[in-house]
Amino acid sequence: MLSKTELLRRRARRVRSDLRKKARGRPRLSVFRSSKHIYAQVIDDVQGVTLASASSLDKDLRGQLKTGADAAAAEAVGKLLAERAKSKGVEQVVFDRGAYIYHGRVKALADAARSGGLNF
Repeated sequence: MLSKTELLRRRARRVRSDLRKKARGRPRLSVFRSSKHIYAQVIDDVQGVTLASASSLDKDLRGQLKTGADAAAAEAVGKLLAERAKSKGVEQVVFDRGAYIYHGRVKALADAARSGGLNF
C-alpha cells in the first residue's frame, strides 16, 4: 500500500506531465500551500528560471494579512503575482495546481491571478 505522500507525488507528476504537453512554450504558474502560508511562482521551464514569485510571507503583504493560510491571503498573493508577472512581460501561463484539488485557497489564488491580468 502506498503512503499518502507518495500518492500526492504521483498526482503532482501526472498533472505536470499533462501540462508539459499542453504548455506550448508558455511559463507555468506553480502553487504550493502549506498549513500556514501559500506560495506561487511563474516558472519558465525551457530556460529553468523563475520569472516572478509571491507568497504570503512577502513584506508587501505581511502587514495586510490576518493570516497566511486563508482564501483572503491566497487572493492577495494571486494579485501580487499577476502584477509582478505582467511587469516582466508575461501574460500567458499554464496553471500548475500540483497535487492540490482546484478548490479553496488554490482556486482563490487562480481567480485573483486571472483578474490581475494573467491568461490561463
